[in-house]
Amino acid sequence: MGSVKDLEIIKKPIKERAGIGRFHFSDRYSVFDWGEMPDKIKNKGKALCMIGAFFFEKCSERGIKTHYRGLVEDGKVKRIDEVDLPVNTMEIKLLRVLKPELKDFGYDYSVFKNVNKNYLIPLEVIYRNIIHKDSSIFRRLREGKSLRELGLEKVPVPGEKLEKPLIDFSTKLEEKDRYLSKKEALEISGLKNEDFRKMISVAMKLNELISEEIGKVGIVNEDGKFEFGLDDDANIMVVDVFGTPDECRFKFGGVEISKEVLREYYRGTKWYKEIERVKGEKEWKKRINAVPEKVPEELRKVVEKMYMATCNEITGRKFFDVDSLREVIATYIEIKEKYFI
Repeated sequence: MGSVKDLEIIKKPIKERAGIGRFHFSDRYSVFDWGEMPDKIKNKGKALCMIGAFFFEKCSERGIKTHYRGLVEDGKVKRIDEVDLPVNTMEIKLLRVLKPELKDFGYDYSVFKNVNKNYLIPLEVIYRNIIHKDSSIFRRLREGKSLRELGLEKVPVPGEKLEKPLIDFSTKLEEKDRYLSKKEALEISGLKNEDFRKMISVAMKLNELISEEIGKVGIVNEDGKFEFGLDDDANIMVVDVFGTPDECRFKFGGVEISKEVLREYYRGTKWYKEIERVKGEKEWKKRINAVPEKVPEELRKVVEKMYMATCNEITGRKFFDVDSLREVIATYIEIKEKYFI
């Protein structure tokens, strides 16, 4: 079980062959690496599952390999155009997940030196088209990272579109994610130089795919993340899910429509102020006395409609009986000042 979706193993992967699994997308959500929050966002799981399937099938059209096998409706695996109603279950190829070993000097990734196929690459590949005001880029610059280390030519202006997308890397399998240089990412990935370059190339193509598809309905693709693996034939393969409002930061009509809305609400709470003080320290969650409160019902219902309307817009099908995204955003703008967002 993850903080936002559950994995069912149908067939375990073995050394030479991928297995089969199913993602069950839940209505849970997580912010600030806390884990499950006290509310549930109705129909969020179904909305994310359908958006994810939409983008995986677009990948297939473009010859990009993924672990997607289909959506599950009434026990049968189907394409998105074959399902009658939105579902929250997706069938996937299941790769081996090898774990780095935590030692006194840090994490030991030597387990990845002797594998060349059928495994999850231990990285998150992050793309940035626009540097958000709360982006880690600004924190890392304050901490002394150089522009060159971050892949930048000049200090970015918050909210300004970059001349070309920025690719960033972080760990995937450590207790706390940490950002990596390109060199560090290559070292821990287990990939050959050629495959590492191909992974970056695929990430750029996925970014273009997302921007192109959501741009058709007026949504802006600010940033997001991808995960990759090597398949049974040692080909780069897209895994997990991508292109959703949980994996990406989307904006419509100048308003965030990702779970950034929820982050903004919690930034004004006592709970978040305690997180800011201790996050990153050893066992930081145990040092927090406050607990996250529930999101006000009025705001939660708008966020629910935001997920459902975004799904309708991106997929081009009215899977959910909700107002248009434009109307939902108008409602959000009307109420947001009430909650100091």
